Amino acid sequence: MPERNASALASPGQLVRLLWMLVSLVLALMTVFPLVWMLVVSFKPPAEVFLPGLVPQRPTIGNYLYVLTEIPFLRYLLNSFLVSAVVTLVALFFHSMAGYALARLTFPGRDAIFLAMFSTFLVSLPVIIVPLFILVRAMGMLNSYAGLIVPSIFNAFGIFLLRQYYLSLPRELEEAALIDGAGRWRIYWSIVLPLSRPILAALAILFFLANWNAFLWPLTVASDSSLWVVQVAIANFRSQYAGAWNYVMAASTIVALPMLILFAVFQRQITESIKTSGLK
Repeated sequence: MPERNASALASPGQLVRLLWMLVSLVLALMTVFPLVWMLVVSFKPPAEVFLPGLVPQRPTIGNYLYVLTEIPFLRYLLNSFLVSAVVTLVALFFHSMAGYALARLTFPGRDAIFLAMFSTFLVSLPVIIVPLFILVRAMGMLNSYAGLIVPSIFNAFGIFLLRQYYLSLPRELEEAALIDGAGRWRIYWSIVLPLSRPILAALAILFFLANWNAFLWPLTVASDSSLWVVQVAIANFRSQYAGAWNYVMAASTIVALPMLILFAVFQRQITESIKTSGLK
């Protein structure tokens, strides 16, 4: 009996499972440790920033007070929130309409439009940033919220994902609504949108995070410091206070905190949305 128990404990399946658990633990520690170190350094005085140890000898909140009072960091947070929220809401509204049209409506050039949109996956922002800047400048949107928001609304990934989701919806619901006299707009607003809540919730998180962490385009289009978003502000803050990593880490912690709270509050909704939307 002891020999059989020992052989059972040492079965290949359990060894593989244990190995994967160890690998997952190492990856989790590698992911969490930078956040922990950022939090620890944000409470350290300047003399202790480069000292080893995860526990500050003389913890202080002076770094946070300096960031929140000596520089207009709350304004930068408001700019990031405004841009991220507006882009997310407007993009979801127009992307859902575009995805529904490409999935359900029949019109000339529909497939060509979808292929052209799909091809933009291969084009990254640095490739088009110069012509995009020239276009925004010609439209008079430099140093404005419109310049920060409008170019960020279009996202081929969101349209593609919504189109694929709408293709999976049963056509019988729409056919029944058409028989009852509903038009395409009524079908979209009363049937398709309520059924789209899982995929829209998943895309809302992705869009908000992407715009909250945006750096290259806000840096290019807004030279006015009153329009800086938090990522641009932290980059400028780091260059202005070279070596003052306690202030930089305090600012970074403030920026990361809303996203951590958002994930903690909506973790279950995010997981359910990813499962039902087909995101992997």
